[in-house]
Amino acid sequence: MILVRLSDHVLYEPVSRQKTYEIVAERLLALISSRRLGPGDALPSERELVQLYRVGRSSVREALRMLESKGVIKSGGNGSFTVAEFGNALNNSLDFLLSVDEANYAELFEVRRILEGEAAALAASRRDEDDLGRIGAEIEAMEAGLDSEDGFITADLRFHLTIAEASGNRLIAHLMEAIRTLLQRSLSSAYHIPGSPEGAVVLHGLILDAISAGHPEEARQRMQEHVSRVERDITGAGR
Repeated sequence: MILVRLSDHVLYEPVSRQKTYEIVAERLLALISSRRLGPGDALPSERELVQLYRVGRSSVREALRMLESKGVIKSGGNGSFTVAEFGNALNNSLDFLLSVDEANYAELFEVRRILEGEAAALAASRRDEDDLGRIGAEIEAMEAGLDSEDGFITADLRFHLTIAEASGNRLIAHLMEAIRTLLQRSLSSAYHIPGSPEGAVVLHGLILDAISAGHPEEARQRMQEHVSRVERDITGAGR
């Protein structure tokens, strides 16, 4: 017989009681996570939610405020709410962290090496012809846009997001969308460094070659090398 020893603090800690508004929020979140309500879909009105869950209007309003603060839903005015685009809450959280200096670009590049390296490796194993065509098209758009900052950066950003989609892992794709704003800023910084845009086109081509050939390890290595080179370019330019 195994005896589990618990401290006095744990033994006599009060059992927490869930508040009504938290239960309502969980029910609504379940509707969204199960895809019964998707991005852009309207939530039932306050009156309908009161009748549906048989709770007070104050509990419904508090539940809606909680979900809105987390970026899960957004106000449409006049007390109406719709489901927010998936990933918005995480986007907002990361932007907030950066704004209060809780994250920096050195940390961003560490995350990119981990996340994008694995995305490239998975893409090498799971990509289809459509994925390869879309990745290749972004490289061509980068080449064509070398003299246009907006055109080049837009294509560069789509290249990385498309590889995340080609990984076949939805969480990777969502995480890449979450760092989209930070990624775009770093790409903009790199664009103004002499030789960096041209080098990115070449390295992107090598990454695509590895993905197209179905070589995960090589795809991972080339992506990580590319991210590290961009980091060195930006760091060196800032000195």
